[in-house]
Amino acid sequence: MADEEPKPLAYVPEVTLKKRKNTEEVAIRRREQLEQRKRRIKDSKKNLFKSAEQFIREYRSKELDLIQMKHRAKRRRSSQVTPKSKLLFIIRICGTNDMHPKTRKILHFLKLWSIHSGVFVKASDGIMGMLQKVEPYITYGYPNLKSVKELIYKKGFGKIEKQMVPLTDNNIIEQALGKYGVVCIEDIVHEIATVGPHFKEVTSFLWPLKLNKPVGSSLFNKKPYKDGGDSGDREDKINDLIDMMN
Repeated sequence: MADEEPKPLAYVPEVTLKKRKNTEEVAIRRREQLEQRKRRIKDSKKNLFKSAEQFIREYRSKELDLIQMKHRAKRRRSSQVTPKSKLLFIIRICGTNDMHPKTRKILHFLKLWSIHSGVFVKASDGIMGMLQKVEPYITYGYPNLKSVKELIYKKGFGKIEKQMVPLTDNNIIEQALGKYGVVCIEDIVHEIATVGPHFKEVTSFLWPLKLNKPVGSSLFNKKPYKDGGDSGDREDKINDLIDMMN
């Protein structure tokens, strides 16, 4: 039997080959996209569950902050706190994590908008009540003349049309406060240190003081200062902290 001659391969047009290749590439790409979509859906479900857990945890923390605030307010009413000086300097030491909106509202009223910001206030029953409510987020005490002077000279900015203006020109001070007899930076220091008759107008003119982070300390410990923490009343010891942050 004679050997049969091999049949020639069927000719496939180049256009058909390219079409097959493109079809295979499209199929592979679609398969990869489908796998990526499945992974995204799986990850989104995980994140959704995680977000729900985080939301519940934050909600409970904020409610706990509100309950603790009410307890601190009741403690103060049972034992009235008498400040040892008319002048207080308050420093915010913590951020907004676990903070109830009512706590944030008090801090904003005091113009303590950010961590390590500081303000001068005149001590009164109302102010002491506020400080008691937000105590874990602040520390405060009685600044001496040296601290007041250094803070104003190094960190002082005035507020002109909602803009921060450095206190380098007494003309700016005179234009803003001249009608109250305050015409220079020395007058601002004197009015604050003595809690003078125009203390409110002067502190309203001043921008909250932005302090430096103290070296070797984060100031995030919410325990009271008297118990080894960072928050609450430091009395005269606030001057040591001011030296570290100025």
